[in-house]
Amino acid sequence: MTTSLADVAASGATLRAFLHGLPGVDRVGADQRAAMLGTRSIKTTAKARAIDLAISMVDLTTLEGADTRGKVRAMCVKAVHPGGGAPRVAAVCVYPDLVPVAVEAVAGSGVKVASVATAFPSGRSSLDVKVADTAFAVAAGADEIDMVIDRGAFLSGDYLKVYEEIVAVKAACGEAHLKVILETGELVTYDNVRRASWLAMLAGADFIKTSTGKVSPAATLPVTLIMLEAVRDFRDRTGRQVGVKPAGGIRTTKDAIKNLVLVQETAGADWLTPDWFRLGASSLLNDLLMQREKLATGRYAGPDYFTLD
Repeated sequence: MTTSLADVAASGATLRAFLHGLPGVDRVGADQRAAMLGTRSIKTTAKARAIDLAISMVDLTTLEGADTRGKVRAMCVKAVHPGGGAPRVAAVCVYPDLVPVAVEAVAGSGVKVASVATAFPSGRSSLDVKVADTAFAVAAGADEIDMVIDRGAFLSGDYLKVYEEIVAVKAACGEAHLKVILETGELVTYDNVRRASWLAMLAGADFIKTSTGKVSPAATLPVTLIMLEAVRDFRDRTGRQVGVKPAGGIRTTKDAIKNLVLVQETAGADWLTPDWFRLGASSLLNDLLMQREKLATGRYAGPDYFTLD
């Protein structure tokens, strides 16, 4: 690895040399470590704290073609007041045209409004369109932008194109934070996940995110482990901290707690806040609320006890 990161993106050749000079990922080792950490058991008071922490990290999401203004308003009410004294979630995530609805619905609550952009979920569009998509969402009031990388360019080895697109979108974000979605289910190898993580961070990402939720596999524990190692090593190298957001397929309290253990044991406690770790989900919140009620009352409420996400 080079001594300085200042000139890494000076050309496609230097960027490729840097990314391919990163240490390779031991696939068997990553799978085994993630599986081992996933067996950690958390009980009683610690579990209650973990559930509330997980709730506070949720990006409550609706990204369907059938989304309506009413559906987004209802989701925002739940985000602000999940019920039973539970903490509010970190953010709501919607398509750009619904950002104004979400902004109005969560005003004054502290819940952030995130919006997908850059031709989500495929990323197959021109840079001009991607930048305009981002600028539209930010102008509408989005606090955070979730962009997708051009996986075709990445897998073709055109790392500089991906880098320059992230830089351009970051500039269009202004004060809004940028989450860069790697779509790890399409990256094929763990080495590519590590390379894409570093590429996004070098280009200015505030968060790196596993998935759109539209591709399987999505947020697997080994992939999240590799991304957590990347942000840890990046901070050691540069002094800049970058967040991580696994998204897609995280549906149960058990899944959420496994991710929290992974954060603690891999990146460390500095990442165990909503500022640096998020859980992208549409159905996770209800299970967290049901488990929270079970701990508080000893009774397990059914899913119809809570409003639909």
